[in-house]
Amino acid sequence: MATQKALATIPSLRDKLPKLEPRRRRPAPSNPLPLPETPALPPPPDTSSHSFQIPSRRILSVKDHELFLSSPSHTLIVAFVFGLSDAVIDTPISAVKDDDCSPIIKSIISILDEAEALVLATPPDDSEGSRFGNKLFRTFLDKAKASSSSWHEKLGLTSQDAISEIETYLNHSFGNRSRIDYGSGHELNFIIWLLCLYQLQIVKGTDFKALVLKVFVRYLELMRTIQSTYYLEPAGSHGVWGLDDYQFLPFLFGASQLLHHPYITPLAIHQELTLEEFGHDYMYLGQVSFVNSTKTVKGLRWHSPMLDDISSAKSWTKIVGGMKRMFVAEVLRKLPVMQHFLFGSLVPAVEGMSTESEVGVSDEENELEGGGVVVEHDGVKHVHNASSWGDCCGIKVPSAIAAAQAARKNGAGELRRIPFD
Repeated sequence: MATQKALATIPSLRDKLPKLEPRRRRPAPSNPLPLPETPALPPPPDTSSHSFQIPSRRILSVKDHELFLSSPSHTLIVAFVFGLSDAVIDTPISAVKDDDCSPIIKSIISILDEAEALVLATPPDDSEGSRFGNKLFRTFLDKAKASSSSWHEKLGLTSQDAISEIETYLNHSFGNRSRIDYGSGHELNFIIWLLCLYQLQIVKGTDFKALVLKVFVRYLELMRTIQSTYYLEPAGSHGVWGLDDYQFLPFLFGASQLLHHPYITPLAIHQELTLEEFGHDYMYLGQVSFVNSTKTVKGLRWHSPMLDDISSAKSWTKIVGGMKRMFVAEVLRKLPVMQHFLFGSLVPAVEGMSTESEVGVSDEENELEGGGVVVEHDGVKHVHNASSWGDCCGIKVPSAIAAAQAARKNGAGELRRIPFD
């Protein structure tokens, strides 16, 4: 009886305790910046009565740059570059066999092979002993220019006017003659050369995959040879706060290659075995491996903090989207890069853009060493000297490749570690 009374005095907690319910899953965070869309590639122009012209600089002021950013040529470049990137999604380099390449792709590769033979036949002058650009680079450019017409005749071009326009982009894709430097603007010239071949229907849309995985990869190998031979200075370098001293597109194309890879994640760039095993098949990994080989300190977070930061991305989808946005923002929207861009008839300027004669500057190739170009940055006019650059355009720095090779010559073994590691 006493037990029943005691139980009656104990309050029932059944109605007071909250019901146990399964935890609700948080919705996946929405991406405020969706993957940039690839614009439709405009149809090639009718060249039956086409008037070719030698390309020249037309972006010589902020107004010129703004006109370009809203022009059909801007859309054409974005569509072509993004189209090349989309063509290699989930495709390793080894997937494209030599037998799968069209004759025109093989001809383009043979041109790059001949260009590398010219480099090997023009060794640098070691007596200079400088980490800045070696002046024998200019001799190589002279030889390449002398061979250019015959190279383009291999591609089926018979019009000298057409060759004069198109070869300008190839000749400017190896680096700047007066400054002996190289950067993403020169890399863009090579892409525009390919775009001109597409505009003339020498290469087709079906060649896009091979253009990236065969032709562009071969160009990348050629430029590494040129950079390590002549110690080309980085054009407009932003030091460790840049993505790479020289290249940009290997990271965009390479991220597309890895877009849905089952086990290689963005963090894999920190794994030396992964870089060694897969670097030859995926441009992103191969470029990181090359960057590591050109530095005198060990660790991406010390010599390439931007690459280190990007490696924390959750997926390659985010990196592809970021690289596409970065190409537009850091290449096409950067006046210090685009002031050297060349417009011809196949990638035309729009009405209202300045000409070199109006502004009173010499053309890009014949600009004397030490000469200046008046440009605007953030609305302020200033002079860019050929021998140096303002902070707005990056700083003039010696070649990291030269520094690494000098360290090896002096008997340095492994890369030195930063003491905080």
